[in-house]
Amino acid sequence: MPTLADLSVPPSFATMEAKLVDQIPREAGWRYEPKWDGFRCLAFRGGDEVELKAKSGKPLGRYFPEVVEMLRALPVDRFVIDGELIIEVDGELSFDALQLRLHPAESRIKKLAAQTPAAYVLFDCLLGVDGQSLVDAPLTTRRAQLEALFKRFGKHQRLRLSPGTTDPEEACRWLMQAGGGLDGVVAKRLEGPYVPGERAMLKIKRMRTADCVVGGFRYEQGSRRVGSLLLGLYDEGGRLNHVGFTSTISNAERPELTKRLEAFSPGPGFTGSAPGGPSRWSTERSTEWTPLRHELVVEVRYDHMTGGRFRHGTKLVRWRPDKAPEQCTYDQLEGGGAAALQALTA
Repeated sequence: MPTLADLSVPPSFATMEAKLVDQIPREAGWRYEPKWDGFRCLAFRGGDEVELKAKSGKPLGRYFPEVVEMLRALPVDRFVIDGELIIEVDGELSFDALQLRLHPAESRIKKLAAQTPAAYVLFDCLLGVDGQSLVDAPLTTRRAQLEALFKRFGKHQRLRLSPGTTDPEEACRWLMQAGGGLDGVVAKRLEGPYVPGERAMLKIKRMRTADCVVGGFRYEQGSRRVGSLLLGLYDEGGRLNHVGFTSTISNAERPELTKRLEAFSPGPGFTGSAPGGPSRWSTERSTEWTPLRHELVVEVRYDHMTGGRFRHGTKLVRWRPDKAPEQCTYDQLEGGGAAALQALTA
């Protein structure tokens, strides 16, 4: 029986990375795939041994025991696959549910694994069915091998094959639907090899804008100048919920902006969910912020929203003195990703 030590692609192998670009490439020679909002994961199996590795190189198997057991039970005892760990909650992918798995208590992890089991979306194959490395093979060959391997796995509810296309128009439609689990589009060269640790792929994200109330701000660390604006949106009950932040403020404008913000303090800040709630990731600084009156509105640019919050920091576009704070609601935000998710589960 093979072991992990026998694999021609070892568990120390690094993932191929992607470079962020503004536009989907349209010339011939590209394959496009959805960019799923999950944890990138290389899966290695050699006999009864299974290892999951994150993009950072850190092991993930401890946090996703149900995926390890699923892969160990497959009728193929040797493979190396690149893919994405995802968790679906109420018909959408939940990055928050994935983050909850990174918990020190094994009992907590087992409970979550039973309540919200993760699925594994496959999009590349690094080890052929004959046990030979496919790292130097073109994507066309690796995809064909992946599809053959997927058939050998048999049907499994939590093992998915990521869709793909060579049609740039289809890729554009996916990009327009980004959100709710779809994080954008990835473009790969059809004849390109798998290049570990290098940005040999392209990723394209859809940028959107939203008008938000400035519910508070944080000072820069070690100074009394504004460091970031805390953003809020009103829910149906009229509560202002913290949804993210923006720190794209030039050094030249920080002194004057600080005075302006302090003039709107004190205030109610966030009347719904607030920043700096207790968690094992909180620091003393992350819980310190200045609440403001609900009078300032900014337009920000963002790429993705999950769990009712902007996934990453946003970019400040402009101040909106013409906008009433009460108009800053969740209604202006787009969902999306439904068509791509349907393709994944078909």
